[in-house]
Amino acid sequence: MAGSFPEGAPAEAGGKRQQFGSRLLSDPTRVFHHNAWDNVEWSEEQAAAAERKVQENSTQRVCLEKQVDYEINAHKYWNDFYQIHENGFFKDRHWLFTEFPELAPSQNQNHLMDLLSENKQNELPECRNKEDGPGLITEEQHKYSSDSLEHKTQTLPVEENVTQKLSHLEICTDEFPGSLATYRILEVGCGVGNTVFPILQTNNDPRLFVYCCDFSSTAIQLVQTNSAYDSSRCFAFVHDLCDEDKSYPIPRDSLDIIILIFVLSAIVPDKMQKAINRLSRLLKPGGMMLLRDYGRHDMAQLRFKKGQCLSENFYVRGDGTRVYFFTQDELDTLFTTAGLEKVQNLVDRRLQVNRGKQLTMYRVWIQCKYRKPLLSNTGS
Repeated sequence: MAGSFPEGAPAEAGGKRQQFGSRLLSDPTRVFHHNAWDNVEWSEEQAAAAERKVQENSTQRVCLEKQVDYEINAHKYWNDFYQIHENGFFKDRHWLFTEFPELAPSQNQNHLMDLLSENKQNELPECRNKEDGPGLITEEQHKYSSDSLEHKTQTLPVEENVTQKLSHLEICTDEFPGSLATYRILEVGCGVGNTVFPILQTNNDPRLFVYCCDFSSTAIQLVQTNSAYDSSRCFAFVHDLCDEDKSYPIPRDSLDIIILIFVLSAIVPDKMQKAINRLSRLLKPGGMMLLRDYGRHDMAQLRFKKGQCLSENFYVRGDGTRVYFFTQDELDTLFTTAGLEKVQNLVDRRLQVNRGKQLTMYRVWIQCKYRKPLLSNTGS
């Protein structure tokens, strides 16, 4: 369920995109020398003009009857989108390895070991007993004796202590797709695989398993019929992240990484918190949630006309798909309320340039990394 506007991340001449923040426009006369500029500061006049534009295009709201239709038939609008565009709309997001090095092969191998080394005094919950049912963790396993754990920590050698902690992360459950993997990634709103396939092609680690889901059955069918799809390393499935009655085919506390790329903005704002809460339960202690999405006053928001606004900062496109434009504080609240800790929350305020047409386009995206604490104080 990727956004229907290209998110953009221009590549260098050599094919590799520089990390965000590395290209600054110090001389305005050189604006057309490159395809994009980072950390572009807006003048007070520009910011005020953007706010006026948002107020203007928000005055006339979509009628309630149509809003209900967009919600009930959301899957239909996304299926129509992918039936029209198939896999020709988006480019593969190889830039993700630059912005999110956690996805790169060299980062995967020592991810948990590094986290545990930084938190030597924290203990991890034991995995559940098989008799408790697939993917469940008993309440008793969240209630440990701090005295006994502290005693064990003091008496074990460092190497043995770390090994024991790592063993606690093993998923002791009935078989599920990727149950034998030791590093698991889930992309929510995978579209036609523009993130998943670069990960699989770049990372040949046999211990890696990638899950991907989308609201659109058409998108998932396109993923599964792609020649790069390998069912021994990847599992694609249809899922509505807003459906509270439908569980993920993955046990809780089993994922190292969850990716949300231009997907959270596509759902009703009132449903976002519960969706993030459910996803956070799937993360291992120390696991990370990675997000990139639309920021407030992005060019796409300013281009909406009157009559396309559903609610404050939430709009419907001409094809029936919807989009919300976030602030950093809104996203921070969503993640921290779900029990995650902030690692990164930055605004990618970029100036994109069409050198052929001599056009400038001001994009605003937000990029976040939030981590699940190694020791949770709740049993949720």
